[in-house]
Amino acid sequence: MSDGTQMANTGDKRLLIVDDDRPFLSRLARAMEKRGFETDTAESIQEAIGKVDANPPDYAVVDMRLGDGNGLDVISTLRERRPDARAVILTGYGNIATAVTAVKMGAIDYLSKPADADDVYAALTRNPDDKAPPPENPMSADRVRWEHIQRVYELCDRNVSETARRLNMHRRTLQRILAKRAPR
Repeated sequence: MSDGTQMANTGDKRLLIVDDDRPFLSRLARAMEKRGFETDTAESIQEAIGKVDANPPDYAVVDMRLGDGNGLDVISTLRERRPDARAVILTGYGNIATAVTAVKMGAIDYLSKPADADDVYAALTRNPDDKAPPPENPMSADRVRWEHIQRVYELCDRNVSETARRLNMHRRTLQRILAKRAPR
């Protein structure tokens, strides 16, 4: 099993990009090809898993939410087929709970959309020993509360009643919080 720096040195740079936003998918694929990757694309979980089964890539960039399921299924399959592959999750629905889940399942990084090609490239090629810099703007107290609620909600398998019980909160209050956008 090799780490990402060894892969980069041997010239293996096959990249699978999975996203159901076709314009974004083609722009990112072109940008990553300019950065030296041999790219392949998929617009669904089923198509991506088929490509991973046939020829597991060295790198992957996977959208979290796709029309036919959760991008973490692709990460899980990739981890089984090629444990040394480096995968990044992209999402427009960023929260700590899903980021932690993505990393536990084998993703090396988690980027919120809109992420540009430079961010994706940096995440894929970063030395595993390098630490990400601390955020310039720490989360507000409202955001920390929202993140905690999201984490408990994910731990309860997205069951509103169970989450409300564990948080000692009325179910309707919780539903209103979950329906709102995340505070800054």
